[in-house]
Amino acid sequence: MKTRLTELLGTRYPIIQGGMQNVGYAELASAVSNAGALGVITGLTQPTPEDLAREIARCQEMTDQPFGVNLTLLPTIKPVPYEEYARAIVESGVKIVETAGRSPEPFMALFNEHGVKVIHKCTSVRHSLKAQSLGCAAVSVDGFECAGHPGEDDVTNLVLLPAAAKVLDIPMVASGGIGTGAQMAACLALGADGINMGTRFMATKEAPIHENIKRAIVEGSERDTALVYRPLRNTARVYKNKVAERVNEIEREAGKDMKFELISDMVAGAKGKVALKEGDVDYGIWTSGMVQGLIDSIPSCEELVASIIEECNQTIRQRLVGLLD
Repeated sequence: MKTRLTELLGTRYPIIQGGMQNVGYAELASAVSNAGALGVITGLTQPTPEDLAREIARCQEMTDQPFGVNLTLLPTIKPVPYEEYARAIVESGVKIVETAGRSPEPFMALFNEHGVKVIHKCTSVRHSLKAQSLGCAAVSVDGFECAGHPGEDDVTNLVLLPAAAKVLDIPMVASGGIGTGAQMAACLALGADGINMGTRFMATKEAPIHENIKRAIVEGSERDTALVYRPLRNTARVYKNKVAERVNEIEREAGKDMKFELISDMVAGAKGKVALKEGDVDYGIWTSGMVQGLIDSIPSCEELVASIIEECNQTIRQRLVGLLD
């Protein structure tokens, strides 16, 4: 399958495995890339820039296919040496970076100098246009259905994708709530050049998370996610476990007096990491998207990518073309 995205990335298929905190290790990224899609290492999952450089080297030993690194630019309690992480990426020879959160503008000169293609994740048309103006090679347009941070506009992909496609010149990746080949066909019909999947890749054999988490995703419905941090205007979609439900209770009780300090211990990233590793679904906050309602299996990455492409092709050839007179 050839699109502007496969030409940009050098992959066989226009599918990207999105960056996921405490999930995007070399094991998953290399498996996705070997399957013909683009695997992505999550940069800030690594404790230091030096650790990231080592993780990139590990991935380079596990695949000879293109892969990228995610660099999420968000406010943090402890300052993050973003410049050092960016330098670790370019000095390791990585040529594709997925940025998210704040604008990648401060790092564009460095990435351009080293020939790195930047795909910026956006939750709105206006942010997509800004990324294009900065020289990003592509944008990943993230609908409200997504896991992680969906922004504050609450626009779903059925509207967001065609709205962005209408005004963008650079390739557009559809992201958020996607996990089937039929959805991929729909995204292509709406103007996307490919898709980005996060939660779907969590429920694969190679995902380096506990089987309990994978089973929770498979067993969860589209209604089993929660939106946290809404009063703080830093909305995140997470799996609806006991911690998320308690956070929502505190947010309702606090009302306009809500402060992050009221929940900081409960939502600590370290607890989410333990939950993913040890399999206690209710130990901490961990992200999962509404697409979990469409996930009913735990295939290998190769099996998943192949099935997505097959279903996408069948949907176009049989369902869509078959509707024409």
